[in-house]
Amino acid sequence: MLQSIDWLWLLHPVLAVAVVYPLLGMVLRLALQTRDRRVNKAKLPPTVGRDHADLGSWLAAAVVAIVLLALAVVILTGHPLAAFPGGLPRLGLVLLVLLGSMLALVLLWRAKSPPYRASFALLCWAGVITLGLQGEVYRLGDNPFQGAFWQSHFWGGPGSPA
Repeated sequence: MLQSIDWLWLLHPVLAVAVVYPLLGMVLRLALQTRDRRVNKAKLPPTVGRDHADLGSWLAAAVVAIVLLALAVVILTGHPLAAFPGGLPRLGLVLLVLLGSMLALVLLWRAKSPPYRASFALLCWAGVITLGLQGEVYRLGDNPFQGAFWQSHFWGGPGSPA
């Protein structure tokens, strides 16, 4: 029988399958249509390029939001909050980084000016990397000059604890 914490652990894969994969398919289809319209002069509506960019933004935001959710669940459910490694100060800092990353993602979504977009993208990226480098997040290795580091689930593959 699954407990409530198990449902939390299943939330990010379910969201990835239900939200990210369909969006990815739509973005790829619109990308091919946009290319056909530009290169092959296909008779497609002129809105395919804009639709491709709009859905691409939704896809990127969904991926980052799901990663933030997964990192939050992994970090906050690894230990009871009262016995969090590093104590309450570290827990507060981790929560601050998590909230800051979410806020940067929302502000990135709303910003129109390129300098603001770049700033919020950098803040969101730094938050995701910082959260992913926490000790509670499973990695095959910590040295980026070794292949095991890049094979970890955090970086791009299905690595999981044995």
